This record gives sequence, C-alpha cells and structure tokens, in this order.
Amino acid sequence: MYRKIMKFLETWKENKHRKPLILQGARQVGKTYSILEFGRTYYENVAYFNFETNPKLNATFEENISPEYLIPILSHIAGQTIVREKTLIVFDEVQLCERALTSLKYFCEDAPDYHIIVAGSLLGVAVNREKFSFPVGKVDMKTLYPMDMEEFLLALGEEKLVEQIKQSFQTDMPMPSALHDAAMQLYRQYLVVGGMPECVMQFVETKDYILVRHTQDTILASYLNDMSKYNNLNEIKKTRLTYDNVTVQLSKKNTRFQYKLLKKGGRASEFENAIEWLCLSGIVSQVYRVEQIKKPLENYRDIDAFKIYVSDLGLLCAKKDLVANDVLYMVEELNDFKGGMTENYVNVQLTINEYRTYYWESERGAEIDFVIQRDGKLIPIEVKSADNTRAKSLKVYMETYNPDYAIKLSTKNFGFEDKKKIVPLYAAFCI
Repeated sequence: MYRKIMKFLETWKENKHRKPLILQGARQVGKTYSILEFGRTYYENVAYFNFETNPKLNATFEENISPEYLIPILSHIAGQTIVREKTLIVFDEVQLCERALTSLKYFCEDAPDYHIIVAGSLLGVAVNREKFSFPVGKVDMKTLYPMDMEEFLLALGEEKLVEQIKQSFQTDMPMPSALHDAAMQLYRQYLVVGGMPECVMQFVETKDYILVRHTQDTILASYLNDMSKYNNLNEIKKTRLTYDNVTVQLSKKNTRFQYKLLKKGGRASEFENAIEWLCLSGIVSQVYRVEQIKKPLENYRDIDAFKIYVSDLGLLCAKKDLVANDVLYMVEELNDFKGGMTENYVNVQLTINEYRTYYWESERGAEIDFVIQRDGKLIPIEVKSADNTRAKSLKVYMETYNPDYAIKLSTKNFGFEDKKKIVPLYAAFCI
C-alpha cells in the first residue's frame, strides 16, 4: 500500500545534511512497514534491530555507544556487513533502550555517512529524559500518522477518482454527480475503517467490517496496555478515564473539553498529566481556542479552552461501538455524534498535512471549527456533517476579520461563492 511518507524518506536519503531519523507515531500506524519497504527499495541491504523482540540488544549499548564500537557488533548480530551509505540501519521500538537513542548523537557527529532510522511508539512518554540525554539537534524527526483519505482511496484502487478530486479542488468546479456520490460513500467507509494500515488492508481484501472491527479492538487493547506499562501508578486510572471520556465529549453540542464531565468536581490540575500522556503517545491531539486572529496564532491560544480529538476515525467508531451500517447510512440516532465525528475527521486530515489547528469563538458564542495558516494566510474552516448551508458563525467571523477566503466543508459538491471555497468532506486531504 502506498504511503506518502515514502516521498519524505527519499528526500531524507538524498539530503547532504541528513542526520539519523527518528520516526515517531502511535502504535500500529505503519512505521516499521514503511521503513522496511523504503529500505528494501532504496538500499542494498537492511540491518534491522528490534528492542522489544530482542531484549538482549540493550546490553550491546551499555558499555560503549560510539559508532566504531557498535558497527562491528551490530554487523555480527545482523549476520551481514553494515556498509556506509549502502545499508539502512533500523532500530525499532527504540523507546525500550534509551542508550540506543543517545547513540544517535555520536552517529550524527562521528559517522554521518551511516544511514540510520529509528522508530518508536511512545518516545514522548517512555524516555526518561532526566536520566538520559535526548539527542536534541543531532537527529531529524518525523511523525507518521494513520492513512489519510487519499491513501485510503489509493489502497482501494481509486487513482482516477483521486485525480478528479484534486482537479476539482484546484478549479472549484463540481465533480460529476455520480462521482461525487461515489466519493461520499467512500468517505463514510473511511469513517468506519479509519486509517490504521492493517485495518485498511483487511478491508481492501475482504470488505468485512466485522473483521476490521476485531482488529480495531485489538489495537485499542494495546493502547490500554501501554497506559499501564509506560505510566506511573497514580496516573493509569486517570489516563484511561480521560481517553474513555474523549468520545463522550465529542457527542456534546459544544465539543469543548470539560473536566467536570470526567468526574464531578474534576479539575485541570488533576487530569492535565493524563491529557499530556495521551497527546505525547500520539493517541489524541489537543486543539486550542485562539482569542485573536493574528500571527502567530500560537501566541493567542487560550490554554484553558481546548478540544480533544482522537487520532483515528476507525478507532473512534470502535470505541463508541458503532455499527458499520449506522455510519454508512448516517442514521438519525447518530445525530448528536455526527458533528463531533466529522470535526474529528477533518482534524485528522489537517494534522496529517502538518497544519497546527486552532478554533475560534466570539464573545457571543459564534464558533469556527478550525483556523489554520495556509500559504501564509489565516484561513477559517467551517465543518458541517450535512449540506445545510446557513453558517451564521462564519458570517460573524468574515465580517470581523475579513479573511482572503474561507473554506466550507460539507456534503455539497465543489464550488466557490461569496469568498467561500466549498469543499466536499471527502476532499479535506487536498487542503
């Protein structure tokens, strides 16, 4: 299955100023698969080391972490000669060996012509930074996310449809209605399946939603397991409670995160570590409110007002135990949840495209779902789960800030009217 990360990895390989690369991301997003696929395609051989399946590896790094000491030993363990620039060295589950992480500093300084990529699921939470020095400035870093809508369509063999969507996005010309309807149906399938590569692969091969759900449940169980394994005892319960509650809060009319919904009298001081853990592990992301629409947006965020979205739509549906057909046909019983789920979907696509997302609220309660900086301009994005086009909040925003244009995501076909770029939900990946 094609992953866009491949383009990034090719560029990294050719870069004269290349440093060891840390590829991070939540569990099961396809880090190992992508690295090995890249290694097999672009290198003569791959020397792969997994610190989870081979705990004895840790001992290799205890005595000495200089490249001249490590390379002969690693060659011996891998059963093949590690050659500069021709072998890709891969350290997997590197969060289990902090010394291996520190060794990257020396590979960068003393042996830059060795190509090395390390992968880790919980680097933000598992590495004890007081005890070990993180190789700041000596590594390149990249986050891999679940597959976006485009990668999902390509996995299903819909290359021509993807081209058509991109063309309509560029020109603001509507798609032929038959193609628009087909793409909307595929969008709803994506909501159920999500972007975890194993789930997408199963869906492509079997079209069996029950089988996919079983895999999603397994991934959710591994997340809960991590919460116990890489967390201190006081925080485990709070982290699980917070994660379980995220999906509840997405069902509210106002999707802003409220501590009191976690438990009666819940306070920020009690749960902020749990939220930080979930964000650092890549399982959720926080979207802050901005108080003013000025650059840089980061300077105007309100740290007490935020929303939390989960990193994968399929896992969201599995967590809510939603039946596939209810989502595919958007039944009325889902009305309370549709808005939150659609917002979550858009946030996933924007995050994968490396936008920092914020939301805006006026004093009188008008709200814009997302504000992003696109091509140097601050652009509001309104998200509707259906095609109802009345958008009072967007009118308020546009009168207040007069942006170059706004983006409106809904089930409507492409178009452009009154400074509003109309984009169907399935095309959010084009933004």
